[in-house]
Amino acid sequence: MYSAEDHLWMGEALRLAEKGINTASPNPRVGCILVKDGKRVGSGWHRRAGEPHAEVHALRDAGSAAKGATAYVTLEPCSHFGRTPPCADALIEAGVARVVVAMQDPNPRVAGSGIARLRDAGIKVECGLIEAAAHELNAGFVSRMTRGLPRVTSKIGMSLDGRTALANGESQWITGADARLDVQRVRARSCAVMTGINTILSDNARLDVRDVECERQPLRVVLDSRLRMDPDARVLQGGGTLIYSSTEDIDKIARLQGIGVEVAVAPSVAGRLDLPFVLRDLAGRGCNELLVEAGAALNGALLREKLVDELLLYVAPSLLGDMARGIAALGEISSLDQRVDLVWKDVRRVGSDLRISAEVKHV
Repeated sequence: MYSAEDHLWMGEALRLAEKGINTASPNPRVGCILVKDGKRVGSGWHRRAGEPHAEVHALRDAGSAAKGATAYVTLEPCSHFGRTPPCADALIEAGVARVVVAMQDPNPRVAGSGIARLRDAGIKVECGLIEAAAHELNAGFVSRMTRGLPRVTSKIGMSLDGRTALANGESQWITGADARLDVQRVRARSCAVMTGINTILSDNARLDVRDVECERQPLRVVLDSRLRMDPDARVLQGGGTLIYSSTEDIDKIARLQGIGVEVAVAPSVAGRLDLPFVLRDLAGRGCNELLVEAGAALNGALLREKLVDELLLYVAPSLLGDMARGIAALGEISSLDQRVDLVWKDVRRVGSDLRISAEVKHV
């Protein structure tokens, strides 16, 4: 069905789409290449929400050469008016002859209607080329569109025996400088970074992106059911912090709002914040990818409720012993049937440490 040339150009379009990895959210990352007589005549990628989509950039780049060309697009061209006009209409007006799409748009407002509009206009459309890679590039967007939840990655720095801190709480630094820099890159591509109040109180964490190029900081999210947050905490500096709490203490809320912090009141379940509510609310705010950097309590709660999609483990070549703190408070597991099963995605060396990416299996 697809030629070697088709694979080549779609691969190029996917590499273009990756340029929006830190900037395109809450929109998907999309790349487009226009090819005519075996040569590239136009290319573009989606940079930021509210700005022209990848197809529009490619059409502008191609000019009149777009007529009769083949468009390689990593995501189905949109068919609705949002912040920008429909890309399907732009391709039709430009007179492209063929459109090759990597994957259908999971957005219910599009979901096949863009492809249908192109076909109704007499354009040949093929969908599904290098689909798995396109899906992986926008896994968070797909999750938000299909499940109403962001894709959740829990990042954990640990020793080889699975310990994240000493019994007294000391944890800086278990992993090396290269691993910590890699975490900054992961933060930069995330829509939000979330932790619990205990991590803030013990580490005074900032949760912002440092030491790597970043056009926009992720939203910093703190789960603080009783609003124990110190107004001078570093996570509150610079704006862009959201606190979820189950208290309706007007004075505490007003004090935080007075320094530019948003406080969202969330329901509690058995004395703890309702985690599915929090994640649904974040999805409603346009959060595609949520990075969790937390301790054993929050990691365990998210895993028990099957809300974690991926574990990103930075493993140091050291042992901290059985008195040190573990990665997730899962409670007693009395049967192997209760274990959390994982699927290895990637293992690589980062400086002196290992970085392991593993999907969490949800039965």
